[in-house]
Amino acid sequence: MAELELKERQAGDVTILDLSGPVRMGEGSIALRDATRRLADEGKKKILLNLGGVKYMDSSGIGELIANYTTITRQGGQVKLLNLTDKIQDLLVITKLLTVFDIRIRHWRVCNCAKRSLSSQRMQFA
Repeated sequence: MAELELKERQAGDVTILDLSGPVRMGEGSIALRDATRRLADEGKKKILLNLGGVKYMDSSGIGELIANYTTITRQGGQVKLLNLTDKIQDLLVITKLLTVFDIRIRHWRVCNCAKRSLSSQRMQFA
C-alpha cells in the first residue's frame, strides 16, 4: 500500500507542502497532522497544501484538513489548497467544505506571490 509523501518548500513567507499519495486513516493523516503542527510551532502560519498528487482521501483525511485549518487559523494563520484533483474537489463539494477552504488552481500564482509582500491580513496569490 502506497503511503503519503510530504515535501516542504518555501515561496517567500508561504510554506508549501506538496502531498503525494493517499490521505487516509493511519500514517497518511498522521503525517499531515505532524507536518502542519510542526510548521505552526516553528511560526510558519501561511501554509499552502498542494494536493495535486493526492488521488484518494478518506474521511480521516478530510478530518485532518479541517483540524489543520482550525489549528492554523486559531493561531492567526491561513491554510489554502492548491491543485485539487477532480476526485478531491468532488469530495469537498459533497461535504460542503469547498466554501470553507481558499482554493488555488494554478501553481504559477504561488511563484508570483513570493515576489511581493504577503503582510496583509489575507494572503494574495493572484
